[in-house]
Order: sequence, then structure tokens, then C-alpha cells
Amino acid sequence: MFDKSRLNTLPDSPGVYLMKGSDGTILYVGKAKSLRKRVRSYFGAAGESRYHIRFLVARVAEVEVIVTDTEKEALILENTLIKKHRPRYNLDLRDDKTYFSLRMDMNEEFPRLTIIRKVRQDGARYFGPYSSAASAREALKQLYRLFPLRHYPLETCRRRRRPCLFYQLRQCSAPCHGLISPEEYQSLVQGAALFLDGKNRDLLKTYRERMTSAATNERYEDAARYRDLIRAIEVTVEKQKMVTAGGDADVLGIHREGSSLSLALLFIRGGRLIGSRSYLLAWELEDEEAVSSFLNDYYSREVFIPDEVLVPLPVADSAALAELLSERRGKRTSVAHPQRGTKAALVKLAGKNAEAALRERQKREEGAEAVLTELKERLHLRNLPRSIECYDISNIQGTYPVGSRVSFRDGKADKGGYRHYRIKTVAGADDFAMMHEVLSRRFRDSPAKDEHPDLIVVDGGIGQLNILTAVLRELRVEDVDAASLAKSRVERDMAAEELTRSTERVFLPGRKNPVVLRQNSAPLLLLARIRDEAHRFAITYHQKLRGKDTIRSILDTIPGIGPKRRKELLRQFGSLRRIREASRDELAATPTISPTLAESIWKSLHENDEGDTP
Repeated sequence: MFDKSRLNTLPDSPGVYLMKGSDGTILYVGKAKSLRKRVRSYFGAAGESRYHIRFLVARVAEVEVIVTDTEKEALILENTLIKKHRPRYNLDLRDDKTYFSLRMDMNEEFPRLTIIRKVRQDGARYFGPYSSAASAREALKQLYRLFPLRHYPLETCRRRRRPCLFYQLRQCSAPCHGLISPEEYQSLVQGAALFLDGKNRDLLKTYRERMTSAATNERYEDAARYRDLIRAIEVTVEKQKMVTAGGDADVLGIHREGSSLSLALLFIRGGRLIGSRSYLLAWELEDEEAVSSFLNDYYSREVFIPDEVLVPLPVADSAALAELLSERRGKRTSVAHPQRGTKAALVKLAGKNAEAALRERQKREEGAEAVLTELKERLHLRNLPRSIECYDISNIQGTYPVGSRVSFRDGKADKGGYRHYRIKTVAGADDFAMMHEVLSRRFRDSPAKDEHPDLIVVDGGIGQLNILTAVLRELRVEDVDAASLAKSRVERDMAAEELTRSTERVFLPGRKNPVVLRQNSAPLLLLARIRDEAHRFAITYHQKLRGKDTIRSILDTIPGIGPKRRKELLRQFGSLRRIREASRDELAATPTISPTLAESIWKSLHENDEGDTP
């Protein structure tokens, strides 16, 4: 139990406090403008009246404080400590992935757009974010129709004897083959940047002036091209809805039910709403602290930081947070809580999105519960299979043998539970022995019962199931249900005009005949999805190992390339494909690679290429 007499000795200055349990485990990390006032608030009458605070305070045995000079330093230190210790009561965004953005490096000879995940402070321009790679590619596809920028690295394009297919489709201006001047190409680049920034009014004004100038100078083909471009941009812009007067902003909305907290971010770019994303978290403390911690964590990642961040409630450390975001961005960013007008309406809209996301998750969970219950009944399982693991083996006649484990929780993939296994003890193509090794290693590595799944599924028939049950029996694992899922088979009927396939079959221990689940039923589709994911995960790893060996063998045939230089080349370029795409000068820029050796590498990797070489 925490000694409250220590509260009076805490410093009245900015800093970070760490609440620890009786065993020294860090339960919560927070920051404060005044450590004394903030920590006191947990143990006073106000703190005790809030049920979600009582759960935390009852477990606190010690409070450690770290004094900082400023609130901004406290924000930075808090974020660092949360990522290091992952406390039970802090927001957990560790499984979050950043969305996709479009990157354009204006310093390149002929700038092009690429799809990336991480927004870096490298001087390039970034546009987005987009919710998926598919939406980013769709934006690019739309953009190339208006602004035919190059698609591929210059060296790759210049090695070709003629422009690529995109030039024929009028979606690339072929700067690599000199079919557009650098000045005209830069005009396309600036137009694309204005379009992605949402500055369509400025863009249309510029192109109207160019159309008028071309017509005045009797360059009618150029005038017609600008006319068509203006019409295409106007048609595209009509589909976009302006929500603010302009500028970039992120709008945060919040909705809470008990300890379930839903946060939604709306992305405003160039005054237009281009997308959103939601976060569903477990949170038991104040909403204000949740907003502050979320913003500090989210913007510490490699994401786009806008001109303004709009929040749904006042945040005590908003000034320090704005200073920190401005420093990370390199330009001024403000954090505001709007009370009225368009911005307040946007915050309200973000709140509705947060509520909708929570409702959607609740419906999904209810649906998943029903599917798992039906699966338990149909397979006569002892446990409700909330946690399911599936195993598969991949090899080619015993070469590069690997095993895979995928984990699903409440019907959804749990990527943290995925594992690869390189087969160590089996020689030759013996899938049964390989499966025995993988399953044995799984339970020997994690013998604790709280780490066991409710159900294990193996890909295959009765033979694979027998291996699974044998391992569970040998290692005395008695709290796990077992099953195997056999793929459908082609049923032979010489008199039939068409081939027919049998249904998927589920084999269970102690039962000779398989259980046949109704075709396209939710339980069968879940099991098939888990089985297919285990197969994909295994074969991807198998191909990766085989590919690495191929790279090693190709590079090792080049005179002058040993293990050290091979590793250096792969570290420099990342893959054999990129080494092949590199020019002689780029290869020679690699440490320990001389111009003569670079020439030898280039010729060895392109000796089967057709056509002229650069």
C-alpha cells in the first residue's frame, strides 16, 4: 500500500511519475506540470470518487518521479518510458501501423511519386495519408491521367530501348528518353503537387493563363492540351467536398463507454476531408489524459504532422504539445479545442465516427462470439475456442523445410502470435516428422498453461491429427482441444460430365469419421481462413529462404565477390533486384567496390539482357 505521507515530499515542478505495484512492476507512466499536485489528485477525495482511478490506486505501492526542466521534456520522457515498459494502464498503440502516403523528392532529376509508410524529415514532400496501399494506388492512377509523371527508377527506364507501356497509354511523359523537356516536366510536377495539396483553385488559374498564352501565340495544340487538362481537373474536383477554407488539419474525436475508449482521426488536407482512421483501446483514467497521451504517442511516429490538430476537450499541456509537434515538424503546429463554427462541427463529426467505430466493433464481437459458440458445439470442444493456433509445413522434396504457426483470437488474426520454425532435426521429405518437431518445440518453449490456445488445428488429415495428439500426450498438455482440417478432394466419376469436389472435412481425436460442416457456413469459413493463412505464412517463409540462397549463389559466381562484399551489397541495395537495377556508378559508390569490380558485377548481372546497354 502506498504511503500517502510521501505526497508532501514530491517536487512542485514538471516531470514524469511512475506508479509501481508491490512487485516493482510499472503500472502507469504519466507526466505533469506539477508532480506534487498531479500525484495528489489520484489519492485525494476526487480521485477516490472515480471508479476507474480506484482500480489503479489500489494496486500502487510506490511512486517514482523524474524531474524535468520543461513540460516539453516531460512529454518526450513520458513517451520514451511508455514504449520501454508498456505499462498496464497506459494507452497501447504498439500493434498500430502507420497509413500510406505519397512521397515526391523535388531534388531528383525528374521527380516521381512513390507509395511509402513512413514520413521522414528528409526534405521530400509527402501527401496523404491513405488508408491502404490500394487507395494510395488509386490516387496515383487518377493522378497519372492528369499529370503523366514517370513510374519507375530512371536507371531502369533508361536501360530500355523504347519507352514503357505507360507512355503509350499517355500516363507517362517518358523523360528517361528525352521526350519531354526538363522545364515541361517540372511544370507537371508542380501541377501534381498543387493537386495533391488541394490547391485546385491556384492550379486551374495557372493552367487557364497558360491556355490563353498558348492560344495568343498560335500554339493551338498546347492550348487544346491545357483546355482538356482543365476540364479533367474540374471533373475530378467536383467529386471532392470542401470542408474548411483551406490548410491541413487532423481532427480528433472521442467516444467512451466504461473502460472502452474509441478515438477517431479525420484527415483534412487542403481544406478537404481525404480519410479517417479509428483506434479502439482499453482506458480506465481521465479522457483528457487519454487525448494527451494518444497525441504524444501518435505523432512520435513517422507520420505527417499538419498545420493544426483539433481536439474534443481542453488539454492542460496543449502548449507544450504544440511546441513539441512544431519541433518535430520543423514548422509551426497548433493544438486547439474549438468551441464554435466549422472546426467545432468537424470535432463533433469526428466524435460520431469514434462512436460508429465502437458500435461496429461491438457488432463484430457479437458475430464472432456466435461463430465460436457454433464451432464449439459442432466439434464438441471442451473450450470456447477464443484462441486458435494452426500449423503447417512447407518444403520442396525436403529442401528448405519450414513450419509455421498462426494465431487467431476471437476470430481475428493475432499477428503477435505468429511464428516461423526452421526444421532442425528431420532429413528428407517427412512432413509428419517435421510437424512433430514443430509442435514439440512450441510446447517446450511455452509450457505455461496461460500461454496455451483453446484449440489447435493442423493442416491435413487423420495422420497430421495423430501427430498432434501424440505430442500433446507426450508433453502432458491436457487443456487444449485438437483438430485437423483436410482440403476438399476431387471426386472421380467417369460417367459424370463435370468434376465435382468433396466438402472440407474436420478430423477429431477418437473419431474415425470426419465432421462435415455445412458448406460456406461461418465456422467452416473461419477454419479454412485460419488454415489458408498458416499455409501462406509457411510458404512465404520457405520462398524467402530459397530466395536468399539464390541470391547468395548468383553473387558468389562473380569473381571478386565473397561473403563480406555480398553482405555489403545486400545491405546497400536491399535485394538482388535492386542490385540489378543499379548503375555502374551506384555500384562503385559502395564501399570496397572498385570501379573495375562494379563493371564486372554489372556485366555479370546483365549478360542475358537483350538490346543496348547504357
